[in-house]
Amino acid sequence: MAYYNPDSILTDAQKAPLTFELAVPQLTPLNAGSAVEVGTKLDLPLWLAEMLAVSKPAGPQSSSLASLDMPSALGQRVTNALRADPKSVDLRAQAQWFYGLGERMLELFEEEETVEVLTDTFKKRALEIADKAQNTRTVQQGDGSSDFMSSLDESERQRKVYDCDVSDQCD
Repeated sequence: MAYYNPDSILTDAQKAPLTFELAVPQLTPLNAGSAVEVGTKLDLPLWLAEMLAVSKPAGPQSSSLASLDMPSALGQRVTNALRADPKSVDLRAQAQWFYGLGERMLELFEEEETVEVLTDTFKKRALEIADKAQNTRTVQQGDGSSDFMSSLDESERQRKVYDCDVSDQCD
């Protein structure tokens, strides 16, 4: 995470599923006042879930405190939908910083299949965004592209490719 980068901070604030492998009664505030027992599943901010997943308790036990799972935004259902047609998936509904979440999770998990799907998704959606930027007249006439534009994740929105007119110089 880039320390002063707001996008990194907001990406790390997205929820990630965590399953506790040890009872931790002191963490009741994380579980709405209930005790955290073995097998308790919580959706916590990614930064906290990652810290708890890599933490090892003191003593002879070698197991970790908790195990981090892949968020549903990067689960098999979404991956299959992205494989079928990346432009039809509402990435913003999955996770506001979808690609950032994917990048962070892939730092923690070695999922080659997910890497390929996210790369292919990014390329195909970038082509669609570029096409809409070049054909602004059809976008303005309402060809259904507003659904696609509202499905863009934050990194796609910030590129501002879709805001450029053909005559503009876009970065």
